[in-house]
Amino acid sequence: MNETLTQKNPSIARAGEPIIELKRISMRFRRHVVLQDIDLTIRRGETVCVIGESGCGKTVLLKLIIGLLQPSSGVVLFDGVDLAGLGDFEMSRTRLRFGFLFQMAALFDSMTIFDNVAFGPREHGLPLNPAELKKLVDDRLHEVGLPSGIEFKKPAELSGGQRKRVGLARALALDPEVMLYDEPTTGLDPIMSDVINELILQTQRAKHVTGVVVTHDMKTVVKVADRVVMLYPHARLKPGEPQIIYDGDPDAMETHPDLRVRQFVRGEAGERLKEMSNGSDNS
Repeated sequence: MNETLTQKNPSIARAGEPIIELKRISMRFRRHVVLQDIDLTIRRGETVCVIGESGCGKTVLLKLIIGLLQPSSGVVLFDGVDLAGLGDFEMSRTRLRFGFLFQMAALFDSMTIFDNVAFGPREHGLPLNPAELKKLVDDRLHEVGLPSGIEFKKPAELSGGQRKRVGLARALALDPEVMLYDEPTTGLDPIMSDVINELILQTQRAKHVTGVVVTHDMKTVVKVADRVVMLYPHARLKPGEPQIIYDGDPDAMETHPDLRVRQFVRGEAGERLKEMSNGSDNS
């Protein structure tokens, strides 16, 4: 059945090759610059955590990667193909290779949990008979640790952690090559946050999925990241300064020479508080 869900996942055979490339990407909304001259390569099989203050462009970056936004300038390549050159049909087929866990899970309130998880396969007309579709939904719900019987409930009957796990099950329903996570632990207690982090790790290990995780949660970073990319708000950069102020191993952030990186990791206001007190903060 996996072969009918999507093309064979090439991540194992091509591990380490670039799968996502952003070249000189800038994104503006009218006069407001969110991203400026971003160069970033993400390789198959790695999990990259994107961190930074609110408003620095992290979620915009995710939407550019999946083609929900078009950059003001620059090129976004997925598996060597420029997303801007794809027509509607080709873009739709490309998005089948992604899974997206939204910040608040973004479930359909009027649908049962079964129908939420089955939405992707049905929407894309995959040739599954009712028994195959049921097995797919059951398998995905089991993978994220949800009990049998929950598929008959509606999202309003679930806890925040359960809704988040249903969102992950739905994102995995099409066996994606790349998983995008937008603040996956927001609004969850520490125990459930760790459950979600474990599921991110489990997904990467079991399915060899490439992961891009936007988060403020340093516990998530420490637990799941192979690599960390830190963005800084464009409005507070010095002239000519790159917006990516860190790109490397999560263990090296605590001792990085850039004070802004160390303060973010430690959760210290530092220079930001001085900027706000002086009225010079533009974000």
